[in-house]
Amino acid sequence: MGAAMRRIHVGNALSAFGLGFTVPYLYVYVAQVRGLGSVTAGLVLAVFAVAALIVLPFAGRAIVRRGPLPVLLTALVTAAIGALSLGLAATATTVLAAAAALGAGQAVMQPALATMIVDCSSSETRSRAFAMQFFLQNLGLGVGGLIGGHLVDTTSAASFTLLFAIEAAMFLLLVVVMATVRTPRAPHVGDAPGQSAGGSWKQLLGNRAMVQLCVLGFVLFFACYGQFESGLSAYGVEAAGISTSALGTALAANTLMIVVAQFAVLKFVERRKRSRVIAAVGLIWAVAWAVAGYAGLGHGSQTMATAAFISTYALFGLGEAMLSPTLAPLVADLAPTGMAGQYNSAFALVKQLALAIGPAVGGPLGASLHAPYIVAFLLFSLGITVLALRLGRQLTDVQNQPSLARSRVVTQGGAPADAVATAEV
Repeated sequence: MGAAMRRIHVGNALSAFGLGFTVPYLYVYVAQVRGLGSVTAGLVLAVFAVAALIVLPFAGRAIVRRGPLPVLLTALVTAAIGALSLGLAATATTVLAAAAALGAGQAVMQPALATMIVDCSSSETRSRAFAMQFFLQNLGLGVGGLIGGHLVDTTSAASFTLLFAIEAAMFLLLVVVMATVRTPRAPHVGDAPGQSAGGSWKQLLGNRAMVQLCVLGFVLFFACYGQFESGLSAYGVEAAGISTSALGTALAANTLMIVVAQFAVLKFVERRKRSRVIAAVGLIWAVAWAVAGYAGLGHGSQTMATAAFISTYALFGLGEAMLSPTLAPLVADLAPTGMAGQYNSAFALVKQLALAIGPAVGGPLGASLHAPYIVAFLLFSLGITVLALRLGRQLTDVQNQPSLARSRVVTQGGAPADAVATAEV
């Protein structure tokens, strides 16, 4: 890694560490500590998703026009203001306004950082770079949540104010770190003939491979991340009788699996076709849902049910470790010259949409209709496999398997494989 990439990874870890301080305790803080009730707490969580959906379409254009670094610095300052305001807010109006600022800042950070990783990597190093990003994000979230849990006191609003102040400080520290990053000059839309920011969305929607990847991404995030803290946890408590401590253990098993398996699976993933890796993840997650079905619908002991439920989260973690060096680099390789920011923002928008709809659908279903819930999401997982294999037909050989490339040239926007050889000459 070069100096720029090292700073980017430090930035990812710091932002995740700051988020880990507050995200697990946000509902308790708003509903109980501030005494604003469960409705307001639910609205705060919804505001995070809505703010992201509003700003991400504009973030892509801003990254394309101005570059990722200025956009990232603006997002970090916005998030810091939102975090500090949230720690001081005492009314529903101020809490919702602060949550909107924090949610908007967090949402824009993702595509900006992803675009900086693209600018600082080649097709040969990109999978490893994104794997490192995902590893550090999970490590930061886990460590932040662990430390935050020892600092919070539900009887003291000041303890939560301290948490949000630390989160704001992490964002501001990240501003200092990222301001020193010197990335290679990436081409902007204005540098590429016939391209304009105004027509970027139309151009993106005309890319069949990218559209199929967005559909696949929506199903991936809806069937996994969108269920972790909503439908699947509700199913575990109601159907499998899982205790809150066991639920925490399951979430820890998910993070531990990612941290342990991330680099173990990297070489395997780098040598395989990306579409087949994603298809394999669909099969792994189908097994995970089947194991979850045994936990809640089987007739084994409570110990077996708990073990099966924890195994479900671990299997999800294995799939996530396989996806991190696959999805984001594929988005980058599908983007035409100068359009990586737009494509990263579009994919982040799809993710946020899935994370907004997933809990709304999965929560009630997992809590009450146990068998239909398991069957439905098992079928969603098998659908991931089908969609991934179909996507593979839209990709060039090098886009699907970058290890085939004989040079460090990155194929862009559907360029045929022989274009790589031409560029090499």
